[in-house]
Amino acid sequence: MESILVVCAHPDDEVLGCGSTIARLAREQEVHVVILGEGISSRYDGRQSAPSAGLLRLREEASAVSRLLAAASVRFGDLPDNRFDELPLLDVVKRVERWVEEVQPHAVYTHHPGDLNMDHAVTFRAVLTATRPLVGCPVREVYAFEVPSSTEWAFQHLEPPFRPNVFVDVTTTIETKIQAMQTYTSEARPFPHPRSPEALRAIAQRWGSVVGVSYAEAFELIRSVIR
Repeated sequence: MESILVVCAHPDDEVLGCGSTIARLAREQEVHVVILGEGISSRYDGRQSAPSAGLLRLREEASAVSRLLAAASVRFGDLPDNRFDELPLLDVVKRVERWVEEVQPHAVYTHHPGDLNMDHAVTFRAVLTATRPLVGCPVREVYAFEVPSSTEWAFQHLEPPFRPNVFVDVTTTIETKIQAMQTYTSEARPFPHPRSPEALRAIAQRWGSVVGVSYAEAFELIRSVIR
């Protein structure tokens, strides 16, 4: 059975970016999720000020979401929230390389580089570096996803803008995504916030209308190697 690796920066990014797609693909393939950052600590004056109970709850919610989406596993990198740009890029790359070696995925889904959130941009760079197509690299496809409340808030003034060219029909799994997002009690927001159930359905409905289905998630194909 082929496997897929989803590499994201924060707890909830996996849901916002490709939650419905994870739930759909997990029916036939092993989908493994990597969450590089700890989440929420940037909301406090310093990383050490973040309550350990809140960080633990967020990790527990991420594990519950992984089960809900039927992911094969979820892994945590515990990098400092919204401070990835303070780390040597090599440190992030090494983490991703280790997980690629463990999972041996044929495809990787990750953040789009033209994103308001710096952690998302660093994650993309680390994934692209860790999956460079050397002899023996199992990764044949790399896809970038949008994250509502981050990608669109760059207002296409950060390069490159998100230009999706791959769409996944998620009509049967959109409600699983909504339920998964609501599991993140500290991250879900009421309408009209982009993370609200209403907005997430509207985004999927919009992409679905582009390709003739009821609901879709959109991705930009970064690289495809046909062997």
